[in-house]
Amino acid sequence: MNDKIASILKTIPTSPGVYQYFDEAGEIIYVGKAKNLKRRVSSYFNKEQTGKTRLLVSKIADIRFTVVGSEAEAFLLENNFIKQYKPRYNIMLKDDKTYPWICIKNERFPRVFLTRKKVSDGSLYYGPYPSVMTARTLLDILKELYPLRTCKHSLKEQDIANKHYRPCLEYHIGNCKAPCVGNISEEDYNLLISNVKEFIKGNISGILKELKAQMMEHASRLEFEQAQIYKRKYDLLENYHSRSIVSSNTLHDMEVFSYEDADSSFYVNYMRIIQGAVIQSFSIEMRRKLEESPEELLTLAIIELRQRFESTVKEIIVPMRLDLELENVKFTIPKKGEKFEILALSTRNAKQYRFETEKLRSLVDPERHSKRILAELQKDMHLPEPPVVIECFDNSNFQGDYAVAGMVQFVNGKPNKSGYRHFNIKTVEGPDDYASMKEVVRRRYSRLKEEGKDLPNLIITDGGKGQMEVVRQVIEDELHLEIPIAGLAKDDRHRTNELLYGFPPKTVQIKPNSEVFKLLTHIQDEVHRFAITFHRKQFQKGFVHSELNDIKGIGKTTAEKLLLELKSVKNIKEADLQKLSEIIGPAKATIVYNHFH
Repeated sequence: MNDKIASILKTIPTSPGVYQYFDEAGEIIYVGKAKNLKRRVSSYFNKEQTGKTRLLVSKIADIRFTVVGSEAEAFLLENNFIKQYKPRYNIMLKDDKTYPWICIKNERFPRVFLTRKKVSDGSLYYGPYPSVMTARTLLDILKELYPLRTCKHSLKEQDIANKHYRPCLEYHIGNCKAPCVGNISEEDYNLLISNVKEFIKGNISGILKELKAQMMEHASRLEFEQAQIYKRKYDLLENYHSRSIVSSNTLHDMEVFSYEDADSSFYVNYMRIIQGAVIQSFSIEMRRKLEESPEELLTLAIIELRQRFESTVKEIIVPMRLDLELENVKFTIPKKGEKFEILALSTRNAKQYRFETEKLRSLVDPERHSKRILAELQKDMHLPEPPVVIECFDNSNFQGDYAVAGMVQFVNGKPNKSGYRHFNIKTVEGPDDYASMKEVVRRRYSRLKEEGKDLPNLIITDGGKGQMEVVRQVIEDELHLEIPIAGLAKDDRHRTNELLYGFPPKTVQIKPNSEVFKLLTHIQDEVHRFAITFHRKQFQKGFVHSELNDIKGIGKTTAEKLLLELKSVKNIKEADLQKLSEIIGPAKATIVYNHFH
């Protein structure tokens, strides 16, 4: 912390507000909000930061802040600043320009149409909708229900009076009331538009009642053709409404926010419920810039999406407690019942959106996902280059006999089976894992060095500090090569526990649910599988070909069971009949026992 920053920290108030960090070039690199500006900003400098946050702090050359009246105002101001300045270290939600809106045009006899551009001309815009198909479905239903015009004529009152226009095909096929020739008054047309607004907002129950009343009225007058028209519209709308019902009519106006956390990406689903029906479902992806928590990211999404959809809903369903207060808004964390079910539905949508997004990326750029994971591993370990080629070693032996080792090779984060190697330990007697590791590493890389072949970007041992050190002795002290060396340690349940790197080795902080950790677990499981499989083959070739093979009626499987349990032929000879029966059953136990006695 320089003197300038220290003096600024002394003057920051304890009020709620928004702070801005600037670099030496005077560019805004981060915008944040806080209930207590002094406590929040000081925390960046009073405690040790990690990862990207430490990098951000190292670039701060100046701090400015804006005091506001409440926390809600701070949220809104922060969101506006982020949109305006697009700071390098702030989360940016995906731009909504590509999403469709339904527009009710500000004009005489308004048109209702689909658009991707919002124009500040007094028109009403509803959306954005997650897909064109969703918006078109609504428009198709509206077209069936309400005969609105689609032409772009200005329809001035004088022009209509002077019969400047004439009805088009849409009028003749029943899709338009022809306001261009005065067939419908502006007042009656605006009544149709009011119904359209209610429909788009999700207030469908009132429209259904009105349609049913019209149908019954025409039927009472024996005007069955007109009654049939209203019945068809009623059935169409009721069918649409019933497909949108969540659970029952006890759910009224509310919004639902859920998320799916995927390490560097964060997926949020937003649902709007009106009168028990989902009228909007929208998902976005957010990319972490710092070490933002799920609470911080979900809070940012709520502020942005409510602002985007111009929401005034008074109840919000969320999966966790958030440090967020909005005026006249109630936050609910349901544990059971219908609200819990709708939250679960939203969560499924977030998971599905993540699946679709990642699948699409893998189809467009199959290597992108792997490159991103390797880049994260490079960053976490501070490697000089991405670990495109990773080689991992593991030993396996049976009481020191038939000692072997396996090496797997991962290229671009995926197993490269043609690069796998197995080794019979030749120079080590007895169960000495360190000496065995030295031998196979020396054999592997002295050969690559002699032949002038490419070396891996990272060597991983299936073991802790001791294994790493013996590999370092061979790579650096003997062969004078520069290859990063890491170790994968396991917990008591034989599961991947931590990644060690550096000398002296230190634990690399990697989240257990991250893609990087999953890759490391895959590598460790694969090398263990490969080494064990090779060892079993050697065991069957060697151990099973013993005195047991001379016993008529005893096959390889039975002999292997005995050797795995009793360790040697000598112990098998000395075992009593009961012990043998526990291992291979009484019939075969009798054959073995009689052979040796």
